[in-house]
Amino acid sequence: MLVSSPPTTARDATPAEAVSAQASSAQAASARAASAQAASADAVAADGVSAEVFLRAVYERHGAVLLRFAARLLGGDWHRAEDVLQEAAIRAWQHAAELDPTAEAIRPWLFHVVRNLVIDGYRGRQARPPEEEGPDMAQLPVADGVDDALTVQIVVDALRDLAPFQREVLLHVYYMGRSVNQTARVLGVPPGTVKSRTHYAMRALRDGLNSRGLTAA
Repeated sequence: MLVSSPPTTARDATPAEAVSAQASSAQAASARAASAQAASADAVAADGVSAEVFLRAVYERHGAVLLRFAARLLGGDWHRAEDVLQEAAIRAWQHAAELDPTAEAIRPWLFHVVRNLVIDGYRGRQARPPEEEGPDMAQLPVADGVDDALTVQIVVDALRDLAPFQREVLLHVYYMGRSVNQTARVLGVPPGTVKSRTHYAMRALRDGLNSRGLTAA
């Protein structure tokens, strides 16, 4: 006789599973809202692609990574991240004649839109009277610091994609200001290895920043 396992409850789920479930739920809600908004306008792009088809492709291909990116920029505010993702998807559809939602090439464009929407949101809340501002605004002393604060978030996000040994060598060479020889002694590897790791780590970091709509110098 087969006995089915009891369903996993929120109490049994690991933190990672809980975050994943929250992200999936938020992504689904945002997708439904975006589709409803486009459908209410009976939207069809210039090339004949319906809004529903276009938006479904955007969410299926890029929704999860964009939602997590927005949530990190927003300090874990998944509800606001849903709104940002929805608006980014709608703006993508408005350029459906030039954008292919199934292609990877659209992702930097989407990251750039998400970042700009978050910046606009911060500045919009700062423009309100003090009594209407949320407590999170205490983190940002002046409006001109928003770009810098979000740029730091994006760099940190891109660094997470690097291999541990790549982050390690960048930490020693750029953050701690150590020379190649000093870093080689600390890590116990030849200087040539440090140079090679630094080169490929910087290339991977630039690619990560470019894919997030941030051009690295």
